[in-house]
Amino acid sequence: MKKGRTTFRTLVRATSGTELAEAALVLPLVFIMLIAVFWFGQAFRIYGTITHAAREGARAAVAPACATCALTTPTQNAATAVTNAMTAAHLNTAQLVPLASWTPPALCPCGSANSSCGHNAVGCDTASINVCVQTNVQLSYVNPQGGAGECGTSVSMRYKYPYRFTLPCWPQPCTSLDLSNLSLPGQAQMRLETQ
Repeated sequence: MKKGRTTFRTLVRATSGTELAEAALVLPLVFIMLIAVFWFGQAFRIYGTITHAAREGARAAVAPACATCALTTPTQNAATAVTNAMTAAHLNTAQLVPLASWTPPALCPCGSANSSCGHNAVGCDTASINVCVQTNVQLSYVNPQGGAGECGTSVSMRYKYPYRFTLPCWPQPCTSLDLSNLSLPGQAQMRLETQ
């Protein structure tokens, strides 16, 4: 038993604590890398969900209305589809960034000859949530088979990243790494099904 203790003491004296110093330097870096992987994974998951929700909203906006359904607008259909997709993925629609805080895409009205429509760009139709629905917009300008381009609907939004991270630093507060200032974009376009 005594020999085991002596060996341990000899080992501690021989290394002079270098392993402890190395661990003290390496373990925080490994921890930060693991946290970064987690945050990137969460951001990627949210981005995929927002893009899927925008796609579902665009699909619902361009789908022909059924005869037995209640009278709704394409914007209401898109907002409902976006809300349903976000709710299914456990994302809060209250985290959507208000439209006044970001610039929606400048899309020309259907029938435009080129993408330089200037002040005639189609504005956002909004429902109760912060989703920009642009109906009857020109999605493409040249059809490969000849003829006019395609018209459709665009749905776009931004989602505020819900996680906060601040490093302990001086002077307080340190906001250089505050991830809650990050907004993730989601956009989808869908051509009209009647074409």
